Amino acid sequence: MAKGTTEKIRRKALVLTAVLVLAGFGAAAGSLFNWQILRGEEMRALAMEQSLRSTTLPSMRGTIYDATGTKVLAQSASVWTVVLEPAYLAEDEGLRRTVAAGLAPILGMDEAELYEKTGDYSSYYTILKRKIETDIRDQIVEFKERNKITDGIRLIDDYKRYYPYGTVASNILGFTGSDNTGLEGLELYYDSELSGSTGRLIAAKNAVGTDMPFEYEQIIDAENGHDLVLTIDETVQSILEKYLAIGIEQFKVKNGAVAVMMDVNTGGIIGLATNPSYDPNDPFAILDQNTVKAIEALPEDQRDEAEVKALQNQWRNKGVSDTYYPGSVYKMCVGSMGLEDGVITEESTFTCTGGVRLEGVKDEISCWNHSGHGTTTFREGLCNSCNPWFMHIGSELGAESFCKYREAFGFTDKTGIDLPGESYSIYHDYDDMRPVDLAVESFGQNFSITPIQMVTACAAVANGGYLVRPHVVDRIMDSNGNIVKTADTTYRRQVISQETSKIMASILQQNTYSGTATGGYVSGYRLCGKTGTSEKVAKKAEDPSKPMEYIASYCGFAPAEDPKYALLVFFDEPDGPNNGNRTGGNAVAGPIFSAIMQEVLPYLGVEVKYNEEEYAQLDMVSPSVVGLSINDALKKLEEDGLSYNIIGDDSDWDNRVVEQIPESGSTVPKNGTVVLYTQGYDVDEALVEVPNFYGYDITNASYAAYMEGLQISVSGVQEADAMVALQGIEPGTKVKRGTVISLTFASDLNTEAFAGIAE
Repeated sequence: MAKGTTEKIRRKALVLTAVLVLAGFGAAAGSLFNWQILRGEEMRALAMEQSLRSTTLPSMRGTIYDATGTKVLAQSASVWTVVLEPAYLAEDEGLRRTVAAGLAPILGMDEAELYEKTGDYSSYYTILKRKIETDIRDQIVEFKERNKITDGIRLIDDYKRYYPYGTVASNILGFTGSDNTGLEGLELYYDSELSGSTGRLIAAKNAVGTDMPFEYEQIIDAENGHDLVLTIDETVQSILEKYLAIGIEQFKVKNGAVAVMMDVNTGGIIGLATNPSYDPNDPFAILDQNTVKAIEALPEDQRDEAEVKALQNQWRNKGVSDTYYPGSVYKMCVGSMGLEDGVITEESTFTCTGGVRLEGVKDEISCWNHSGHGTTTFREGLCNSCNPWFMHIGSELGAESFCKYREAFGFTDKTGIDLPGESYSIYHDYDDMRPVDLAVESFGQNFSITPIQMVTACAAVANGGYLVRPHVVDRIMDSNGNIVKTADTTYRRQVISQETSKIMASILQQNTYSGTATGGYVSGYRLCGKTGTSEKVAKKAEDPSKPMEYIASYCGFAPAEDPKYALLVFFDEPDGPNNGNRTGGNAVAGPIFSAIMQEVLPYLGVEVKYNEEEYAQLDMVSPSVVGLSINDALKKLEEDGLSYNIIGDDSDWDNRVVEQIPESGSTVPKNGTVVLYTQGYDVDEALVEVPNFYGYDITNASYAAYMEGLQISVSGVQEADAMVALQGIEPGTKVKRGTVISLTFASDLNTEAFAGIAE
């Protein structure tokens, strides 16, 4: 072969070799660039995942306090997760048997199954049970110490949510899930603030993926959540819930109830009670036993769906999430509109003939008083709750101004309250509002709002015309007590003038004393109130064969001269036939409003001011005569102007009094009677049955009580036509002679029933 040819072949071989080498190195370099640069972060993460095990460590959820800052409504308490470390146990058969036999009964686990878990050589972290309480933890600690077990069983800190007051404010507070995240109420709305930041337990793994001992662990501590201090006062909340339950029982209410109290100047919600409710400590238990029985009676394939529906119903905050026709309570807003716009004055007059006929409407739109109220002033028209009067105001305003004020009062937007699930209102826009829509909306029918919207508007009527921001959280605090955030209490806007506000307060105060809202009257407190009785027209339309259902409501504020607190009470579907056919706001909601205010206002520090008539009717405090001789007891009672009755041995007036009714310190009517019980008295002779006072006037109620050896304490109005609307002790209850039964009287118990319209 020629030398030149050999040289060419050698060069070609060198070039080919160089190309192959460069290609090889280029591919390797490209691969390295891809894995180390382009996918380097991904690979590092995978390497960390293979060599480390990360476990979440829960943070301690913040505490929720009531308005006093001292009562805990929701808190997290320590519980523990029980962790098995099998790698420490697997080679010691005796220790495995000991651990399985000892832990199984403590944790309620199967011993054989637990024994199998102890033999896993590859694991230092196997969860046996979560959220064990202190008593179980103590048993495990004692078991480890007794058997000198240092490795193999660990207790990891965790937390469980508790609600010390049970059902109180449950629909506000909500509850958390098993992972401590909020599922309802404030727990959901403020979940990020309450939950804090979780920590991490990072453990190493060896080359074959087995957990390494705890010496190779690193703990990143969790950060605790913030605390909430509410505007809700637990005492007020409990009072609201108590009287809602009484009203539901007394008036056989079928679809729940709401009572919401607001500070009219700040928008802070002092109490928001809804019924049904639940226990957030056990939120998946249906509280109402009638509902439980109804579900159990269903075919098996329908029970799950019915149970879910029942749970959602009891979790629902009816005061925020439900809409309703406000009825005549809305007249306080429409009256304010008319006064502010100048289309009426306090002394303007209108003639009510019993109804109004509108063009295009088939039937006359009736007043609740079908014979009409005649010619009355605006003040009288509101106190009469005259529907035609307010249709007249709506007509004078016109649709454009009416809609403008409706928006200003906050009825077209959500209030923005800091609770989940707030509903939008349903109403006619200006563009599609017909004369009949304007007329009917002017007295509170055929549009839907939420209870929180209504009480917010009432606050604006009361406080000089300013629309407030309703809220239930006053401030958020960190774990060191530092304030992180406070509620915004600035006014959103001014809706009406202070002059209009004062005129409305004066009229609404008269309404509680001598108008159609006497059911809410409380002696000594200058209450302002308006009733509402609205028809559930849509429900009636679904099934015309069924009777009309109503919502009975009462909305007002106090004290009249310097309003501080507004209260709305409403009952959804009181069963009229079961309570003397009473479905009106004055008859149903009024007495509950009165009872709440009578108990809440003194607690909140509202000063009592009796007029001469009220002062003359005040009850007095029963003196203490227990332990005295009969003779000395009678002298003391006589000094206080009280009569007596003796049950037991009265043959010797030196005998001692062993019991008295009414008890010392409780109320007794002026010139009333104290029953003295002496040693050995006959219990059967002492007990009597409480009569049913409902519907009685004062004279007949007094007589019925006297015949049974009982006494009555009168609250509410005491006019000639006033009747018992609420009694403090249920009919049929056995009590001792001399017991004082509190009775709330109201007049015009069945006013304001809306006659309906047809087109």
